[in-house]
Amino acid sequence: MTTLLLVRHGHTDAAGNRLTGWASGVHLNELGRREAEELPDRLDGVPVRAIYSSPLERCRETAAPLAKARSLPVRIRRRLIEVDYGDWTGRPISQLRRTKLWRQVMFAPSGVRFPGGESLLDVQARAADELRSIADEHARGLVVVVSHADVIRLVVAHLAGMHADHLQRLVVDTGSVTAVALSNGVPRIVKLNDTGDLSAFRPARSSRRRLRG
Repeated sequence: MTTLLLVRHGHTDAAGNRLTGWASGVHLNELGRREAEELPDRLDGVPVRAIYSSPLERCRETAAPLAKARSLPVRIRRRLIEVDYGDWTGRPISQLRRTKLWRQVMFAPSGVRFPGGESLLDVQARAADELRSIADEHARGLVVVVSHADVIRLVVAHLAGMHADHLQRLVVDTGSVTAVALSNGVPRIVKLNDTGDLSAFRPARSSRRRLRG
């Protein structure tokens, strides 16, 4: 079994205000840097085998403090990148909420393809394939993967057997950790949107009991 800790990047000035998509030059703000700097302490004693990241700056900056603390490289994987929002990239969310497509994103996202960009189902497929590949490389290990809210929500929906139209029922905050366990059997959602204590992943007997329960 491989445990993947899916970390949403830290906060940015754009978060909740506009869609940045694949745009470069979006960096963590003060809150985001604090969220990134707290991650090594939250994972103190947790045996991290490897760290993977989306290629975008906000994810690499989130991964950096943990990578430094553990003397591990940050392995970039293109398929972990944010949704390509196409023509919506850079537009204010307050403006997009007035469009018909936004309503579809909220209530029937499985049929959405962003103008000039990706479909959400394509994003789900590429991200799920990448996580399976990472899990295969680290059998019976624990790996940190830094990515984006929609990417993480799509993967969780896939692993949980949820229809993609229920995507908006899942919340993934900045700096949060969502833990999934992958094996040859049934995948498990161990934690969702956790912003606090991660000591359950330490290799202590009491922690193992909590994970099994």
